[in-house]
Order: sequence, then structure tokens, then C-alpha cells
Amino acid sequence: MLVRQCAGGVVFYKDKAFLLKNDKGEWVLPKGVIRNGKISSEVAVSRVRYEGGVDAKIIHSVGETNYEFFSNSRRCPVRNQVKWFLMEAVNDNFSFNKMEGFTDGGFFSIDEALDMITYSQDKALVNLAYKQYQSFLEETK
Repeated sequence: MLVRQCAGGVVFYKDKAFLLKNDKGEWVLPKGVIRNGKISSEVAVSRVRYEGGVDAKIIHSVGETNYEFFSNSRRCPVRNQVKWFLMEAVNDNFSFNKMEGFTDGGFFSIDEALDMITYSQDKALVNLAYKQYQSFLEETK
């Protein structure tokens, strides 16, 4: 099994979460493989910008997820281990990257986002991150 270290962002702007719709019709969070000696936080910020066109800053680490799939191109099972960062967008501008296969995206109310997200572990992650984000906002008032 090929094991890949990845990083991604759980991005909020005010009371909305950022999601992307991939070419399989799945609503997901922006993430990517850590390569070339980069650190996870750099990858998370750059993937949020590259995949979603969102400028965001990291608040803190919010957890890790793992998932497995069979790669037809590699002809082997793959496990992605993703380190997630709670992030705040500087504004609600976005531009999903069609060349990377994204067909839709945007900022959605938390209830709408939780209904839309395809994978249960991503729903749990967004729910947890939103609570932490709300606490962060309260502390910074």
C-alpha cells in the first residue's frame, strides 16, 4: 500500500464553510500531498489557494483523518493521511480550479455545508472545526 502524507484546510469566513465539488460529484475540503520537503501548514495554505482561489490564514491544527482507496492509475491501494488546519479566509472571494477537476465550490452556511459534505469523517471534522472557530472568534473580540 502506498501511504501519502497530505495537508488541507477547513476554511471559514464569518459563519460559512468553504467546500469544493470534485469531478466525481463529491463535496470535499481542499487538500494535497506534501512534497519536496514542504511542511504541512505550507501545503494546506497553498492547496486552499490553488484549488479554491481562497486566501486564508491558519488559526491552528484541527486534527487528522485517514482514508483508503484503490488507485487505478497506480494499480495499488493508497492511504492518504491528512493533517487538517483550521483556517480563516480574509474575505469570501473564491475561484474553484476547473483544471484540477473541480466543478463547483463556495462558502456555505454551516448547516448547508454539513448536509452537502460527502464523507462522514469530513462532516465530523467540519463540525468540530466550526465549534473551535466560534470559540476563536469569541476570544478575539
